[in-house]
Amino acid sequence: MSSIYGRWSDLSTDLGLNVPYVKGLNVSVRNCWHFCTDGNAVDALFKDEDDFRYGMNQIFVMSRLFRITILAFSLMDTHVHFVLHGSYDDCNRMMHEYLRRLSIHISVRHREHNKLLRMPLTHQSVDNDFYLKTVICYTIKNAPTAGLAYNAWDYPWSSGPLYFRPKGCWNSPQWSRMATVTDLKGRMMRAILHSQSTHGVTDIEDDGFLNVKVLDGLVLPDEYVAYEMVEKIFRTHRSFNYFMSITKDSDVESRGGLISRLTVPMQEMRQHRRELSMEMFGTDLLKQLDMPRRIRLARALKSRYNSSVKQIARLCGLVYDEVKNML
Repeated sequence: MSSIYGRWSDLSTDLGLNVPYVKGLNVSVRNCWHFCTDGNAVDALFKDEDDFRYGMNQIFVMSRLFRITILAFSLMDTHVHFVLHGSYDDCNRMMHEYLRRLSIHISVRHREHNKLLRMPLTHQSVDNDFYLKTVICYTIKNAPTAGLAYNAWDYPWSSGPLYFRPKGCWNSPQWSRMATVTDLKGRMMRAILHSQSTHGVTDIEDDGFLNVKVLDGLVLPDEYVAYEMVEKIFRTHRSFNYFMSITKDSDVESRGGLISRLTVPMQEMRQHRRELSMEMFGTDLLKQLDMPRRIRLARALKSRYNSSVKQIARLCGLVYDEVKNML
């Protein structure tokens, strides 16, 4: 687990763990984010166990590629939730790269091209320990809340089974035994992880595969989830169970609440505009786009990123009052 914690020397400070616990007093936390995708944007992200297994293994790869700590996650069939620690830029890049790889997987395996092009990715800053505990429980309660026949600690495609459980065990109905693999490296491990170097992102080296626990082609989540740090956040299993029992959907702003009103910074959106323009039209120069293509670009930006119409109109060289109803 050293690779999980060794990247941020101030992780405990950011999570408020260096402050003495006082009942009823909220402690400030920094560099924590809740990222999620819109469950209404696509009919399905993961259609079967192979898709879910791919999605899980890519989280392991992302944890090695980016300077982030994964505190909790849940992969649902139509959307994903992540609670991350790290700089916003690193966490945002990680999430976009994760969705890009999912899109490629869906395109190759199911012949559904550009399926995630219109999937909005939203984020929310988590600024105190009470809300951090709430959003972690909200994330791992997604499956039972959605009506799936699982307890939060038994849903196999989330970090739920990791917290306050017997050490070294992945207590899930589907995987009740462990397998430690120490000799899968190079080509064999890359086949399991679908690992490669693409779009300027260099995947983990072969030595990053050593002593990784793998079972039935799945890298077990305790390899990349900082579950021990989450246990320190809650401090006791009683506190964890308490938050699991009181957390409600309404406690976490949905797309109609605060999370949907957050806007991506202008500097970052300029970069997204250039990248998307190059992808769509083969040029990143706005002056080379006529009005119809600028409208198409603006609509694609609005669909893909959580940005205001005014900001997008400005980015695409459009007059807000003329295009606001079109976007």
